[in-house]
Amino acid sequence: MQLEHLGLVGNCQFSALVERTGSVVWCCLPRFDAEPVFSTLLDEKDGGYFHAGPADGGQGFQRYLENTNVLETRFETDSGTFRVLDFAPRFEQYSRPFRPTQLYRILEPITGTPRVRVRCEPKLGWSKTVPVSLQGSHHIRYEGFASPLRLTTDIPLSYLGGQGFTLTKRLHLVLTWGAPIEEPLPPLCDRFLNETIRYWQTWVKRCSIPPHYQQEVIRSALVLKLHCFEDTGAIVAAMTTSIPEAPNSGRTWDYRYCWLRDAFYALDAFRLLGHFEERENFTNYLLNVAGGAPNLELAPLYRVDGGTDLAEAVLEGWPGFNGDGPVRVGNAAARHTQNDIFGEMVLALTPIFVDDRYAAERSPTTLSLLERLARRAIAVVGSPDAGIWEYRTEWRPQTFSTLMCWAAADRMAKIAKIVAPLAEGEFRRAAATIAETIIGAAWDKARQSFVATHGGQDLDASLLQVATLGLLPKTDERLVKTVETLQRELSQDGWMYRYRQDDGFGKPSVAFIICSFWLVEALAAIGRTDEASQVLDRLRRALSPLGLLSEDFETSTGRMWGNFPQAYSHVGLIHAAFAASPTWSEVA
Repeated sequence: MQLEHLGLVGNCQFSALVERTGSVVWCCLPRFDAEPVFSTLLDEKDGGYFHAGPADGGQGFQRYLENTNVLETRFETDSGTFRVLDFAPRFEQYSRPFRPTQLYRILEPITGTPRVRVRCEPKLGWSKTVPVSLQGSHHIRYEGFASPLRLTTDIPLSYLGGQGFTLTKRLHLVLTWGAPIEEPLPPLCDRFLNETIRYWQTWVKRCSIPPHYQQEVIRSALVLKLHCFEDTGAIVAAMTTSIPEAPNSGRTWDYRYCWLRDAFYALDAFRLLGHFEERENFTNYLLNVAGGAPNLELAPLYRVDGGTDLAEAVLEGWPGFNGDGPVRVGNAAARHTQNDIFGEMVLALTPIFVDDRYAAERSPTTLSLLERLARRAIAVVGSPDAGIWEYRTEWRPQTFSTLMCWAAADRMAKIAKIVAPLAEGEFRRAAATIAETIIGAAWDKARQSFVATHGGQDLDASLLQVATLGLLPKTDERLVKTVETLQRELSQDGWMYRYRQDDGFGKPSVAFIICSFWLVEALAAIGRTDEASQVLDRLRRALSPLGLLSEDFETSTGRMWGNFPQAYSHVGLIHAAFAASPTWSEVA
């Protein structure tokens, strides 16, 4: 199985990955961080699946209906051509979002009389227990799940055992979690399909996009939207767990959670796209999380409901992606100290006091929270932590964490100037002191670069963000030299690695996709926009045929690795595209 052969569908309540064979290979219900119902992604032999494809097997060609999250898989067989349309309904109904936990699959003949095969074999989560199946007149009910799981269809139930049959007309399959479908399928499916197409195309029309890289930004925007858990406003890092960062590396992590670090980057991507609702929802999620930690003992990541029960465990009996395990559930990084998150929280919440559209969120309580976050950031400067890369080796004072602490003090000074002038001086002095600390402890004159840790020598691609966060003027020689050194020392085949040192699992053997997008932004920031565009043009080759990105890229094979799709990578693409593209006024 290859990540490049998978398509994503969803509706901001749940998601599913569909292989180009026509099989749903991953789907957790009723939400992203729940147990899987379909799971052959991590166990091809015994995992659950939902197949709709040619009777004789084979792969199809996948595409999204234009500017939507509706996936089409088209198959050409000796007896005829047909397509499968996969989508999760999403549209406005009764003046509110309608996003039922329902997966729709429509089989439609195009030419000839194609022979098809359909089989739905869900499994009971991590136990992989086969549920009891009870047949009705036009449905199959699967017993044992936390809520009723039912497949309703106008295909004869006798054909659902996996044997081939001839597709002569449009047929429908609807998998529901909770309330079942009780009305005629053809008109319901047609209406939901048309309404969902209209919703996504309207949403895209409301996106701001750069004149260059339009299709890449549109698809990344649609993917990022699907990572939003609308019920609470959380944005998850990825839809999957345990896809290895590199072959046979043992680096398998569960990413189906919300990282506070991602908050600022995702919110800023939605700002570039011109979408406010997602920013507002995520901001409220962050306020809720912070409100539940009065002493600001914040975890680096949370469940989509704000929960912290994330103990990491290795699952026995799960071979993993292509047999490359282990399979993990939960994430031990939730217990890490990661000092950069205080800076990212301040950056994420800053718009409340500088963007008048957030007026409803402004309050003395919110201002107090921001001040406490900034003071906490100032207090932890120079303390050892796991940092942005969540090291599972000995912790050291991480330069990136200090950089984000500086950003917290700097942005808080700007907020104070507007709403609390008496506190402005305190935060400006703190920002200046932290900047001096970074330059004194992390500038390596011999390497001509800022380095990963205070007093260390190793390089770290995250320090490309010195350029975008504004620590130094864009013409400062130390900034320019840092970008040049990181590009020269951490790149391979034109792709950026996070770092080169052993992190407890060996030295990284694959590029980390977002780091290459950070390079694009940094080059643009120091005025090298032509070079930034050239780098981004090369990076586009990593996109799957559907325009999706994972976390990591193996430069020698051109294969993607890591959890998929990766919100962080798509956020990086959006930022890089806006940075490298001219403005509309320059091309109009």
